[in-house]
Amino acid sequence: QMADPFLYHTGERSHYGSLGHEVQIEHINAYVCRPSSFTDKAVIVIHDIFGWLFPDIRYIVDLIASNGYVAICPDFFKGTDPWKPTDHWADFADWMKHHDPTKVDREADVVLKYLKEQCGSKKIGIVGFSWGGMAVHHLMLKNPQLAAGVSLYGSVEHME
Repeated sequence: QMADPFLYHTGERSHYGSLGHEVQIEHINAYVCRPSSFTDKAVIVIHDIFGWLFPDIRYIVDLIASNGYVAICPDFFKGTDPWKPTDHWADFADWMKHHDPTKVDREADVVLKYLKEQCGSKKIGIVGFSWGGMAVHHLMLKNPQLAAGVSLYGSVEHME
């Protein structure tokens, strides 16, 4: 069951039925999809401002898993509200103050531990979209255990 080619329309593909499942890892929830055969390679997917429940990010997790990786998208917002397409951009800076993409170390550590201990992962990469791209820049500088990092349209210009 593969979805249509990826098109980015905020909130449009809500009919996408995901292939993975949700887990709780210490203080956060995560969406995980495993490939059909065992692998020691994993990819952490960092969501954008729309959060870990957004169907489009789950599609990406499933797509990565279908290519032979354990893929996981943790809730880096820790249960707080993601940005919604109906929110007002005037409030965005204030929202960002409470959703800092450089304050993701504890969650990343919890997920790395889970991947190593529960999934047998030895090679772990990370990919992030927009807000998640900024988090990737931050995590790659601090985590030598991350084998590769990909930031998709994540700018670090306005970060301290």
